[in-house]
Amino acid sequence: MPPSTPKSLRIAVLADSDTRWKWGALTADRIAPGPSMEAAPRGGAQVGLALDGFLLRGRATPTARQLEEVGVRADSLREVTAVEFLRAMAETSYDIVVLALVGGGVQAMLHGLSRVWEGLEKRPVVVTGYVGVVYEKLADGLLLRHGADLVLANSRQDAERFRAVYEGVGADASAVTEVALPFLGGAAYEGEHSPYTVVFAVQPSVPDNRRDRMYLLERLVRHARLHPEREVLLKLRSRPGEHTTHIEELPYQKLVQRLDPPANFRLVYGNMGEVLDRTDLLVTISSTAALESLHRRIPTVVLTDLGVREVLGNHHFVGSGCLASWDQLDAGHRPVPDEEWVARQGVVADGSYAHAFDPARERIAKLLASSELPPLTPYYTPVTAPGYLPGILARHHLGPDGTPLPGAPAADKEPGPVRQIVRRAARGAYRHGVQRVAPVIRRMGEL
Repeated sequence: MPPSTPKSLRIAVLADSDTRWKWGALTADRIAPGPSMEAAPRGGAQVGLALDGFLLRGRATPTARQLEEVGVRADSLREVTAVEFLRAMAETSYDIVVLALVGGGVQAMLHGLSRVWEGLEKRPVVVTGYVGVVYEKLADGLLLRHGADLVLANSRQDAERFRAVYEGVGADASAVTEVALPFLGGAAYEGEHSPYTVVFAVQPSVPDNRRDRMYLLERLVRHARLHPEREVLLKLRSRPGEHTTHIEELPYQKLVQRLDPPANFRLVYGNMGEVLDRTDLLVTISSTAALESLHRRIPTVVLTDLGVREVLGNHHFVGSGCLASWDQLDAGHRPVPDEEWVARQGVVADGSYAHAFDPARERIAKLLASSELPPLTPYYTPVTAPGYLPGILARHHLGPDGTPLPGAPAADKEPGPVRQIVRRAARGAYRHGVQRVAPVIRRMGEL
């Protein structure tokens, strides 16, 4: 597997949802050794960069519409199982592999790739990280990602926390590399639009109950009625039946049918960056969209109406200056972010964003130039986690040693028409169960 020059870099990105595909593909574009990238992440890969996308088959595999909305292009893109991906990595030479997966998926691929590349003098550089704000399962998620050559931290604060976790368990922390969120960019906010536009960016899983979601919708509609001169947008992540990184059991577009919103209120989909182009006030519970908005210096509010709680994720914004309630917004409040807090969150609003990925590019260039890379060595092994690791690997049809289990899905050919129909039906049944049946069962259990 000979090393490639920066002009012929070949990168593989494995993602398990639309948001992780966006993060993985844009990250690949920014970490490839070469000239510093410009700030706006809209467009294709660098010239001379071959980007192959792999979508891990599962409940959140993105639809064609979601992929189009993300707006990231690749030279090839196909859906695979974990075993099919590992076979592709054994058959094709890559310079860099980006694992844009949930923690358990990263861990399984690290063990599987370690087995696939066993004995090779030169293997690809493996990179992983997080899609956005890390506000839960810090230790669990980090240790599942340990073993990659680079574990990207989206901010100075995250880099410090990541190293502390690794060092605290006696694991090598040298892989932690500070970067920034790869999808920041766009024009800086220069003043109010006509009409003044308020955008509420929803999250699929927060809040997780009908009462709180209806409350937020009612307050948004009320704000539209109180300010008929404003345009009030409900920015949605997915259409009913589609899944993102998190399961959405109570889609807002269904709940809003119970209300009678005014003419200046409407639902919008599409690329978040394009929506921010016309935003004067971004409102959310704890979405990463808040960081995109802050990067562009758009007035940004993280709601406190439902409390400042870890389960909501808005506790991450303590100290940001962005916490406020709908009552305050109705009265005309415009938040002023704390500049020091913003700087620690990887929100590079000072113009230095184009260089935020320089350390990662430099590390990767050195690894690519080395004559030999050491084997992948995750913290979790059959010795350190014998009661945990086998189950993680088995979910991806891998045995304790990282090899495919008997009966694992084959990769010899594309699924036939019958298999495709069965797969679509199974997905539909799963999503129906998540969105319709499971909530009913839970309500019955609460009686």
